[in-house]
Amino acid sequence: MIQNSFYMSLLFSAKPGVEDHTEQNKKKKSWVREWTEAVVFAVVVGTLIRTFIFEAFVIPSESMERTILVNDFVFVSKLSYGPRIPMTPLAVPFTNHTMPFTKRVQPFSTSVQWPYKRLPGFSKIRRNDVIVFNYPMGDTVVMNKHFGEEDYYFWARADKGYEAMRENFLPPQYRPVDKRETLIKRCVGLPGDTVYSIQGKLFVNNQPAFEPPAMQAKFTVRMPDKKQVDFAVARRLQFNPQYYLVLDSVTYVYFMTFPQADSLRAMGADVKQWTSDLKNGSIRIFPFKLSDYPWSVDNFGPVYIPKKGVTIPLDTCSLPFYERIICNYEGNTLEKKGDRIYINGHEANTYTFKMNYYWMMGDNRNDSQDSRYWGFVPEDHIMGKAWVIWFSVGEGKIRWNRIFSLIR
Repeated sequence: MIQNSFYMSLLFSAKPGVEDHTEQNKKKKSWVREWTEAVVFAVVVGTLIRTFIFEAFVIPSESMERTILVNDFVFVSKLSYGPRIPMTPLAVPFTNHTMPFTKRVQPFSTSVQWPYKRLPGFSKIRRNDVIVFNYPMGDTVVMNKHFGEEDYYFWARADKGYEAMRENFLPPQYRPVDKRETLIKRCVGLPGDTVYSIQGKLFVNNQPAFEPPAMQAKFTVRMPDKKQVDFAVARRLQFNPQYYLVLDSVTYVYFMTFPQADSLRAMGADVKQWTSDLKNGSIRIFPFKLSDYPWSVDNFGPVYIPKKGVTIPLDTCSLPFYERIICNYEGNTLEKKGDRIYINGHEANTYTFKMNYYWMMGDNRNDSQDSRYWGFVPEDHIMGKAWVIWFSVGEGKIRWNRIFSLIR
């Protein structure tokens, strides 16, 4: 009866013979207004999804091969660890650090900066998760007049220094945390862990680290016929023989997975994992102090990964590891006077960390710029967990076998 009463009330409310001009008097929306409203709605919804639920990325480099390939399109879950509230709210939607089709125009304003805050997520960061994050040392970038964007800190550490090379660069640019370059790596070390590597073998807390089945490395290969790996064989084993080094007339260096190396051995090839032989280390390897830490990409550590609330002894030996944390990531002033260290004007022989930090490495260990080159990743740089490959293309065709595959 209620339903009938409703329709009866509608019937008797109409007044026959009286024409209603209300709708006719309303102005029709122009097509410009309709399109504007549609675009604004799409931008708002897209921004909310991108910020709080998931974001799409395309993989530009080989650092995670063969777990993730170049031109894999991945969805990154913001819900897994909790969405990070924007720290630079005044920005052009769907942009990062540079406006499209420009090299230096920044699509954001730093006049308003919000403190780091993260909403609750479904889980905590776990060891061996594949994570997307902002590049920790991307706060200051310089544009080489001839070769494009370069790492400011690399040139600052160089023998001649940035000042001596200034004429080759445009003025440095500062980028806030959430507008720095985005990277994707595997989290191999959690807060409180200790990591080190011996001859390319990674250890975490004195235990051999997890090695992904598709992890790629460099191998020296000597085929029985003393020639390069045949292209047909390489295609069958699914590795690219076009990327190689020549050590001598019969020895070649290829990037491949460990199962692929085993398959070549089964064919009679002499296959050995290639490791760096830099006995004196490299100035490019963290913590960038060759006199005390002559480390290389394959031989480094041990390194303690800072954990929130933990207090460490602070001296001239430990300072190279944690100076950037104290100054750049946690906002203190630091001064060295001989062997004495002053933080915020007070002499300090200990330091208590305010945030958690992580150690990231690429699955393509011999071709990855990762924590070995720039140290720890602060928790406020974490964007989300790489979740699924939703599209993939390579060699001019769609890689159907990779579409909708989960990232592990």
